[in-house]
Amino acid sequence: MKKTAAFLLLSVLVLLAALRVTVSSMLPDTFYLAGEERLRIASLPFVSARQPRGEVAAASTEPGSSYNVDLRLFGLLPLKTVRAEVVQRRQVEVCGTGFGIKMFSSGVMVVGFSDILSTGGYENPAKEAGLSLGDYVITVDGAKVKTNEQMGELVARSNGVPLEVVYTHDGERRTTSLQPVRDRTTGGWRAGMWVRDSSAGIGTLTFIDTNASVFAGLGHSITDVDTGENVSLGSGEIVPVDISGAVAGTPGLPGELKGSFASFVPMGTIRVNGDTGVYGLIYDTAGKGTMMETAQQQEVVPGPAQILATIDGEGPKVYDVEIEELSFNAADPNKNMMLHVTDKKLLAQTGGIVQGMSGSPIIQNGRLVGAVTHVLVRDPTRGFGIFVENMLKTADQVTAGAAA
Repeated sequence: MKKTAAFLLLSVLVLLAALRVTVSSMLPDTFYLAGEERLRIASLPFVSARQPRGEVAAASTEPGSSYNVDLRLFGLLPLKTVRAEVVQRRQVEVCGTGFGIKMFSSGVMVVGFSDILSTGGYENPAKEAGLSLGDYVITVDGAKVKTNEQMGELVARSNGVPLEVVYTHDGERRTTSLQPVRDRTTGGWRAGMWVRDSSAGIGTLTFIDTNASVFAGLGHSITDVDTGENVSLGSGEIVPVDISGAVAGTPGLPGELKGSFASFVPMGTIRVNGDTGVYGLIYDTAGKGTMMETAQQQEVVPGPAQILATIDGEGPKVYDVEIEELSFNAADPNKNMMLHVTDKKLLAQTGGIVQGMSGSPIIQNGRLVGAVTHVLVRDPTRGFGIFVENMLKTADQVTAGAAA
């Protein structure tokens, strides 16, 4: 009997130790608290928080102040000490409207290669120069390259003389020598690569910080369709769009919103194309959405929520979803939530989440908690979402940059 009790006790201790390690790894090192609120992780009610001795008097509720908080499992087992940063509760204009994106890259992106039949056989000067898919050509013989046509002209005028090419590879600036070859079929000088200087598409506007006239959308970066690499932003703008409907998604085949640019008069300029979305300055904030408080990540819980999405010409509508899982320390900053579409009307029209819905605001308990970012190709009723806290951090960088 004693052996059984000892074994059970040991099993419980092993389980608690494993749970402690697992929960500790799930928790971030910093939490943001609004005003006088104290840290409480709504999705983990078995984790308690208290200030270490000696810090109680030092703690402040003024925005900009911070203090340490000890997290414990069931109030007993220490998990980790985290930092609590005091911030103001934010209010933003929540949108859910479609918007058009036009971006010009910083340089031209290498998106493909094509061997050239020369007098010496098949050759590929670009590959031989060390260029790879996703690289950005910045200058050729000192001339800044901004368009596909400009790149072609510089190679055509080379007369076979080696060209000094400055490019970036994985963000690292490099220099190489590219030796054009004469195409035996056309007689012209060629480099053996395809390049792209711009991209365009449709997404969903998440929110506007009306105090700074800064917009945020998509919840993920704009990537090149051929290489999958982030488009390096040279310049860009957003324009209004007309959403006419959607092609429904099915398992293995993601759907998409159907629409067109309603005007080529820009609504704003893009300043950031980053992992958490597309951001910039918007010219007119009037009537774009509804003012709403934002939630901190620890206030989000698994359970019922809504998304605000535009899937036809009738504008943004609210649809029911379920937040199934949360990830505070996601490897990707735009995959903090697993969503499941439960709204019958949305399922009937789109099959769930489709391309173009990225950026659709996620609302829970009357607050903006995040935005839709990705669809699961194998199951279009499910997808990922990003915490609005992560988007606000990037939006604030745009604000700071505009003010500088």
